[in-house]
Order: sequence, then structure tokens, then C-alpha cells
Amino acid sequence: MLTWDDTIEIVDFLKRSHPDVLLEQISLNNIYQWTVELPEFTDDRELGNEEILFSILREWYEEVNPI
Repeated sequence: MLTWDDTIEIVDFLKRSHPDVLLEQISLNNIYQWTVELPEFTDDRELGNEEILFSILREWYEEVNPI
């Protein structure tokens, strides 16, 4: 079960589901939609906000582009 608090796990699922995505070209709306569509996602959709979505995007970006 995934919730909005499971940022790292969500990123792992999204990386596998969307391996060829260019992170610079996706929106927070994309992140929201893809996250709530994950079969493992069980949290309240209404709790997804800009701060959470940006955190997911940032984590994904950092995993794909390590310093």
C-alpha cells in the first residue's frame, strides 16, 4: 500500500512505469495522475497537494540525475 508519505517508493514505481519520460517536460498534474493510478496507491486522492507532488518530482529528478 502506498500513501502520499511514501515518496521514495512512489518514485520507484513511477520510474518503472514511465522509464522514457523527460522530467523537465512533465507537470505536477502528470505526477498526480500517474501516482493515483498506481495499483498500490491507496491514500485519499484529495490529500495530494503541490508540495507533495513537487517532493515526488524532486526525488525522481535527484535519482535520475545524481550529483
